[in-house]
Amino acid sequence: MQTFALLALLLMGGFAIAGPSGLLAWSENLRLRDQRQAQLAELTAERDMLRNKVELLDPESADPDMVGELLRSQLNVVHPDEVMIRLEDPTD
Repeated sequence: MQTFALLALLLMGGFAIAGPSGLLAWSENLRLRDQRQAQLAELTAERDMLRNKVELLDPESADPDMVGELLRSQLNVVHPDEVMIRLEDPTD
């Protein structure tokens, strides 16, 4: 009986040190958490940018500047007296 209890304690101690959530995996878990937090911040910023574009293109009250920009970039619509100067989009 004592041998069984000792074996159980050793097994639990082994998992506490070398298990998937043990002391040896602690730094890897912290690194993964930091990496995922950075990825989440990036995706949140992208979502906010897309949400803003959707709000500007609302059919009820579309922003004329945004509509003109999309017409020019997507359909290559330009007035004869306009000069096109393409700037790189920082989000691309």
